[in-house]
Amino acid sequence: MDGTVPPKRIFSPLYTGTGEEGQDRLAFIHILERLKTQKRTGWVNHKVPNPESISDHMYRMAILAMLTTDKTLDVSKCVMMALVHDLAEAQVGDIAPNEKIPKAEKHKLEADAMHNFVHTMLHNSPAAQRIEALWQEYEQGETPEAKFVKDLDRFEMASQALEYERNHDIPTLQPFFDGSIPHLRHPEVQSWGKDLMKEREQLQESRSSTTSTSST
Repeated sequence: MDGTVPPKRIFSPLYTGTGEEGQDRLAFIHILERLKTQKRTGWVNHKVPNPESISDHMYRMAILAMLTTDKTLDVSKCVMMALVHDLAEAQVGDIAPNEKIPKAEKHKLEADAMHNFVHTMLHNSPAAQRIEALWQEYEQGETPEAKFVKDLDRFEMASQALEYERNHDIPTLQPFFDGSIPHLRHPEVQSWGKDLMKEREQLQESRSSTTSTSST
C-alpha cells in the first residue's frame, strides 16, 4: 500500500530440530515472541508512530469473532483461526504488497514456516495438527468460518486505520479502507463496516468544520 519498494527482505533460516520434544517446543514458544514485537509493515511504511504488532492485530480479531451473533458459525473455531492466521509471520515477517514478492512465493514461504513449526518444533502433536488445520482452512478460504475470519481481518485493519487517522491525523491511509471495506461479504461484518465509515465521515466533517472556523 505504498509506492516505495523496500530493500529485498532477508528471511531467517528455518529452525533445526534437536529431537528433544521439550526443547523444540520451547523454541516454538520463544519464536512466538516475534509476533509481539514485530510491527505490521503497512503501518511502518506509512510512518505511523508506534504502530501495532502482528499479535495486536490477531488478538482484536479474536475478540471480534466472539462478538458475532451468527449462530451458523463455529465461534470457537473462528477465535482460534483468528489467533493462528498470521502465525507464519513469526518466521517470514509481515510481507507487504509493495515488496513485489509473488503470491505463490509468499504462500510457499509461509507454508514452509508452518510445516517447520508443526513438524519440527511441535513434533506433529495433536495440538500442532489443530494449529496446522486451522491455518490451512483459513488459507483455502472456502468454509464459512474462513470467509468470516477473512472479513474480520479486513475490518480490523480498517478499524485500526481510522484510529490512526484520529489519533495521529495521518492523511494517507485511504488505501487501507479501499482494500478492506468494499470487500466485506458477511452481512454482520458489512454492518460493522458501515458503522465504521459513518464514524470516519463524522471525524472528517468535524475536522473540516474546525479548519474552516480557524481560517475565518
